[in-house]
Amino acid sequence: MVISVASGKGGTGKTTVATNLALSLKEDVLFLDCDVEEPNAHIFLKPDFQETRIIGIPVPEVDKSICTYCGKCGQICQYSAIVVIKKNVLTFPELCHGCGGCSLVCPEDAISDKDREMGVVEKGLAGEMEFIHGRLRIGEAMSPPLIRAVKKHINGEKTTIIDAPPGTSCPVIEAVKGSDFTLLVTEPTPFGLNDLVLAVGMIRTLKIPFGVVINRSDVGDKGVIEYCNQENIPVLMEIKTERTIAEAYSKGIPIIEIMPEYKQRFQSLFARIERKIVQPLRHQGTTKEY
Repeated sequence: MVISVASGKGGTGKTTVATNLALSLKEDVLFLDCDVEEPNAHIFLKPDFQETRIIGIPVPEVDKSICTYCGKCGQICQYSAIVVIKKNVLTFPELCHGCGGCSLVCPEDAISDKDREMGVVEKGLAGEMEFIHGRLRIGEAMSPPLIRAVKKHINGEKTTIIDAPPGTSCPVIEAVKGSDFTLLVTEPTPFGLNDLVLAVGMIRTLKIPFGVVINRSDVGDKGVIEYCNQENIPVLMEIKTERTIAEAYSKGIPIIEIMPEYKQRFQSLFARIERKIVQPLRHQGTTKEY
């Protein structure tokens, strides 16, 4: 089973929900922090990293001794990562998406690929939990290739929790696609509601079953609850504002360590997610569980 935890905006408590949910499960758990631009789940789970792998993306290298400057490479590139100007070829590696189209259309085979480092994937153990995250190199514009590298470690025999980036852009889509279920974490404010609506539209387009967790549920207004009721969206958990939780968060301490009663609440959340996944499958005439 793969559960992704996402949010339409940053600062809603997405990582708080993801890490505490993972720590509350008794079975084998794999935690993937796909928020590669600002990974912070390790602050709470404190893994012992045992392996680091550099991730690169193929970018074009032009042999100008055989290039005829026909311009076909620049014509096929939709991101202007390679341009032919007055019998000269300019490449912009930071814009390259690594599709290899330019080398395929080159009639002289003057273009080859070379790897450009874009980040690292680190792997370790947080207690008995397998932990993997990506760290994007500072200045990089594209994170999806690194997110894909992290997701290659998904193990079908383990419950996988994915901490997705905030927002609704390409990195989030890359992180959540293929999930069996997505938790959308929000807060009961006008900003929270606005971005929740965007996130719901994204998840529905991807056709992933989902539910909502409302953090700091006792502040703000009732807009989020009213929206969820109108859209028939299940609110699976609410977390109230508590100073103890905020203080623990500032120290990198999970909720369940300082408020053990929350462990059962997160276990109940997981049970509700399981029912949301399994019941539709049984309705379709199969008992397969992810």
